Amino acid sequence: MEGLISGKSRTYDEFRSSMPSSVAILFDELRSYCLTLGKNVIEDIRMHRIVFAKSIKFRSFADIEPQRDSVIIKIKKDRKEPDKEIQIKLNDNLDEIKELLLNAYTSIH
Repeated sequence: MEGLISGKSRTYDEFRSSMPSSVAILFDELRSYCLTLGKNVIEDIRMHRIVFAKSIKFRSFADIEPQRDSVIIKIKKDRKEPDKEIQIKLNDNLDEIKELLLNAYTSIH
């Protein structure tokens, strides 16, 4: 399903190779978590970020972009609410972020 939405066929390994290794480890954990939220999670690998959506209707719930020493996540819970943007540093605890991602995923109908 990679490249389904954006039309590009870029692999995660290609995407991952462009980020610093310390950030890649953090990104891997966030990516893995998003993919475990449900069988209907779609991963759209774009040039500088990855968007996670629920089902083929492509209701996105997370937009994750690596930085030099952090990861920026935009979490979208509802179309009517603005995205919640969070910058995660390498040693931050991810429990709260994972809870926000789960809430955003489950709020999409």
